[in-house]
Amino acid sequence: MQSLAQEQPLALTAVKSHYPTNGKEEEVNTDADSMEEEAEFNWEEYMEETGANAAPHTTFKHVEISLQSSFQPGMKLEVANKSSPDTYWMATIITTCGQLLLLRYSGYGEDRKADFWCDVMTAELHPVGWCTQNNKTLMPPEDNIYLRKAIKEKYSDWTEFLVQDLTGARTAPANLLEGPLRGKNTMDLIFEGSVLELQDISCPLLYWPVRVIQNVGGRLRLRYAGLSEDHQAQDTWLFYLDVRLRPLGWALENRLTLEPPTGLRSLKNAPDWQEALEDARLDGQKNPLPLEVFKDHVDLPEHSFKMGMKLEMVSPWEQLQICPVSVTKVYNEIYFQVTLDDLSVDAMPRFVPRHANSPGILPVQWCLKNGVGLERPRGYEGQDFDWADYLKQGGTEAAPDACFPDTWQNRGFAKDMWLEAVNPHRPAEVCVAQITQARGRLLWLRLEGVAKPLSECIVDVESMDIFPVGWCEANAYPLTPPLKPVCQKQKKIAVVQPEKQLAPSQPLETAPVNLCQPVAMDPGSVNGRYCCSKIFVNHRCFSGPYLNKGRIAELPQAVGPGKCTLVLKELLSMLINAAYKPGRVLKELQDLEDTSWDSQEETLKAKYKGKTYRSTIRIVRLADQIPDFCRKVCVKLQCCPNLFSPVLVTDKCPENCFVQTKTKYTYYYGKKRKLSKPMGGEEAAEGELAKPTRRRKKRKAIFVQKKRRSSAVDYTPAGSPQVVVEEEGQLVLDRNPLEWSVDEVVQFINSTDCASLANIFQEQDIDGQALLLLTLPTVQECMDLKLGPAIKLCHQIERVKVAFYRQYAD
Repeated sequence: MQSLAQEQPLALTAVKSHYPTNGKEEEVNTDADSMEEEAEFNWEEYMEETGANAAPHTTFKHVEISLQSSFQPGMKLEVANKSSPDTYWMATIITTCGQLLLLRYSGYGEDRKADFWCDVMTAELHPVGWCTQNNKTLMPPEDNIYLRKAIKEKYSDWTEFLVQDLTGARTAPANLLEGPLRGKNTMDLIFEGSVLELQDISCPLLYWPVRVIQNVGGRLRLRYAGLSEDHQAQDTWLFYLDVRLRPLGWALENRLTLEPPTGLRSLKNAPDWQEALEDARLDGQKNPLPLEVFKDHVDLPEHSFKMGMKLEMVSPWEQLQICPVSVTKVYNEIYFQVTLDDLSVDAMPRFVPRHANSPGILPVQWCLKNGVGLERPRGYEGQDFDWADYLKQGGTEAAPDACFPDTWQNRGFAKDMWLEAVNPHRPAEVCVAQITQARGRLLWLRLEGVAKPLSECIVDVESMDIFPVGWCEANAYPLTPPLKPVCQKQKKIAVVQPEKQLAPSQPLETAPVNLCQPVAMDPGSVNGRYCCSKIFVNHRCFSGPYLNKGRIAELPQAVGPGKCTLVLKELLSMLINAAYKPGRVLKELQDLEDTSWDSQEETLKAKYKGKTYRSTIRIVRLADQIPDFCRKVCVKLQCCPNLFSPVLVTDKCPENCFVQTKTKYTYYYGKKRKLSKPMGGEEAAEGELAKPTRRRKKRKAIFVQKKRRSSAVDYTPAGSPQVVVEEEGQLVLDRNPLEWSVDEVVQFINSTDCASLANIFQEQDIDGQALLLLTLPTVQECMDLKLGPAIKLCHQIERVKVAFYRQYAD
């Protein structure tokens, strides 16, 4: 009898076996009369006590993909105008963050200043064409004068513009904007009862419908059409991205055959199977599965294998064995068949279909090069197996290395890392697992909580049956802990107590006033630990030397809620683009790291002077680490710790950052007196006397005037600080420039021959204190001026400095 093996990305060494279930499927009695205690495994405490390290979350690509939004950047949709009832305008999706979309009205092009966030679940959004079908008006918002003017300058009417804008565009799918699938992530679009087609494990050209019985974070429990609850043992578990899964109707469209699975055909007669097929088709047509489910499925590449070629393969039949195999059939340009080499007299063929990306297929000599033992073919004569002799004796050739995917990359996995893995002998069970060995693409795992010898298996680094630490908890799925867990939390089952009466709160008048209102993280979603609430941009806070306060003020008030990494990536991108020199901020953030963070690497970009800079930055993944991450980013950028934070600053910042200027010189200069600079940048404690500062010596002006004016002339407009030029060519100020506001600085610059640069001072929020600290290098760097205009401007600044030292510094 011929033997086949199901292609399981994780369980490359799966062996069918029956052993105790450790009570996983037993019914738990939760009556108060029979209350017992059960042990709950805790990853955090387990790793803390054992010193274990978790495998990086970024190494599990299938999990990362599953958390992405179903909406894609570039999709178009119609958005209701808030200012004009029953009118709508076109918008483009810029990025996504959970169920939030960052949108840009059509007509803004690459201008991001008017981008806005909206919640798919609450905003009125429709697919392109909805207005036409429902006799609604498409027009730009009436209160958006800028947008209307920009479009009318180029087009005669809105219709002409829309025709141009929508040519070749993609519309957001209607079922993601309306109905039960509205706002859901891709993996959540697959619901119980959904019908798909599953490829046969024995022949890649055969398919049969399956129904979804359970969806656990994208991992699907599937039941073949025609089978009932009585056949639960035949259920299959696959991740929704598995290439064996296809939409209903795919097989016929690709001229493939629909037949019941080879191993199950004997359970029913042909008419019953045909009836089951028709029922599945009807169910699938009534509740069609959105095609967005398959948008991330990988297209399989063509292979280069030929009949008779030899290779090595992780055995699907024997545990922890890698064996010589041969290509015995080529189905087409995508699929081929390999058979286990067996030289014994009573050999029974063992074969399995494969494709170029199949896990566990390896080139000849892979085991030798990686220090791994290769199992000799059954019936092979000789003490030591040698590939050269073996190929020569059989007159066969080894499959070229070019036939195989990248077999040397470990994707970031390493020995002794911990993760969660499916038990290949019981696919419904997920266990605590440790990597005991890593060689190229292969990982040797030890499954905790599983009795030996069934506790070890080999998996591929891109297996969809391995998951990051915490995956089961995030998806409310049981995790099999170690047999003797180091740390467990004791929790009681079925204990319900009435709420206790809270003590009376403090009287309102005596309660301390909290100027910052913290916003609680929302753990309610399926992956709550990885989702955060809003992160606020408190634009009134001190912006530091790197960030342009004017650009900060144009940013949205908050980003989120949504997946932590997406929210933070969008926020950091906005901050980088709000910098004087984005590349400099990108460089500063590149060094940001903390060993205590559960983080992943993200690539961020910055554009400056026509050049694009890229850098890899570590971003935290967990909601409870966001406050620390935000604060450390702010410290790195030398701005107020609350500039962007989960805390909303409603009035005065508790950090007292309002006393800071771009150069933090408030502590050095004051009217008629001097203040000492507190240690660590904090204000001196109340009642302490400030130590006197050393008197600053007068210095000569860097720039010497070449031409002196012959008369006193007032060059300032009415209402500006009075600047008088003396006979000697020096300025006389009627007000301390340290007290000048931004507007007064702008008025002064307008009164000089550098008036064309006044808007830069306004945009960069430069007040009198910042003005006095500008030098030639800082002017060139922060204002992006060439040497000539920079020298000309510094000449005017030096005149103010000289007047300040002469009149107010003593």
